[in-house]
Order: sequence, then structure tokens, then C-alpha cells
Amino acid sequence: MGGPQVLATRRLLSEALDGELPEHERLLAARSVVAELGTPGRLLELTAELASGEGDPRGCARLSYRHVLGFDKLLLIDDGPHHMLRAHLWHAGRGAIGKEDIHNHRSPLASSVVRGRLAMELYAPRGDGGIEADSYQESLADGSADWLLEPTGPARLHLTQVAEYTAGSTYALPAHTLHRAWCDTAEPTVTLFLETGSGRRRHTDVFTAAGPHPGTVPKVPLDVDDYLGELNALAELLRSS
Repeated sequence: MGGPQVLATRRLLSEALDGELPEHERLLAARSVVAELGTPGRLLELTAELASGEGDPRGCARLSYRHVLGFDKLLLIDDGPHHMLRAHLWHAGRGAIGKEDIHNHRSPLASSVVRGRLAMELYAPRGDGGIEADSYQESLADGSADWLLEPTGPARLHLTQVAEYTAGSTYALPAHTLHRAWCDTAEPTVTLFLETGSGRRRHTDVFTAAGPHPGTVPKVPLDVDDYLGELNALAELLRSS
């Protein structure tokens, strides 16, 4: 289902990432895929085609929303349990450092910065010293898309790396890697984000130094009209890049 850009994207994902790959090979392949798909021209063609109603707008809208970490999360290609390709639109002033939680993911990931600039910090647990934080296990509520946050006690984390990614940069992270990222420019930032692999973890780990979290955080999906409108706005932004 879909036009030529959707079909070509699905074919690339399948050829590069289907099958059982060791994690390091999957990460290299995923990074190569987002580098190819994340050029402004290629992403513009795919986004414009999806904005015209190709693909699965109703299904993708149900899994697209304004993320609590400060960006709009637009699902482009949903390939079931194997690959999920998203565009993230980061807004300056949202999800700033100190407000965003340190977290990991359910699956290995790769991302390409298409426009703007992203900053990132990597962390690892440590026994003493470092940053004091409250830790949680995050999962999805049964029967809804809400996030459930279960407290797991105090923790300490060690900052291991600070990085800056400008347009054209790519990165890939194993699922367990603790990190936080934020828009590092006054201009909107666009990233192409790929989760891959069939062995998704049941929960993620979340750490915050900003005080207790509520037990449930609502995840409000976009309706189809809003989803298509956001895709059109993203296409216009890419045309102006």
C-alpha cells in the first residue's frame, strides 16, 4: 500500500534490515538506511507523498503525537514489529536540558539530522558520585497508549559523552543506552528516526532529577486531519531548507 516513495522506502528497510542480524551489524545497517533516507530531498519526496494520503494515514496518525520530551513524533512507515520510521520535529525551547528525562529505548535505533542541530548526552549507572536521580520503569498501559511509570528507587548516573549533531549527521544506539537529546538551535530541527529489530523490550528505563513523576502520562494521538496537516507543514519546512 502506497505510492512509489513509500514502496521504495519499505523495500530499502526490508533489504537492509530484515532477518536476524547481530546488534552491531543491525546498528551499522540502520545508520546507513537513515543516512540515505534522511537527505532533505529524499525525505521531502516521501513526506509529500504521505501528506497526499498515500500509505496508511489512519494507522500512522494513531501512533503520532506531541511527545512529552519536546518534539512532534510523526510515524511515516509502520512495518509491524520490525521497523518503525518516524520524523521528529523539534521545537526550540521545548524539551530543554534539565527538563528532559534520561532514558533508553525498546529497540536499537538510528537517526539522521535532516535540518537544524541536536545535542545529546550519554550516561551510565554508577555506584556513587555523579548525578542523583529518581528511576522508573516505563511501559505502555493495556488498552491505551498512555505511558505508565513505576518508581524503582534512587539511582546515580555518570555522564560518559556529550555530542552535537548538525544537519547531515547520523548516529545509532543500542536499545539499553541511556541518553537525553534536545534541540540545540533557535531554528526548528528535523530528525529521521528508525527503530528496528523484532526483539522489543517490554519496558524502558527513565531517570529524572526534576522531582517525582505522575504514575501515568497521557499519550494523545493525532487525528488524521492533524496528521496530514503536520506532514504538509513538514514538507514546507524541508522545501525551505
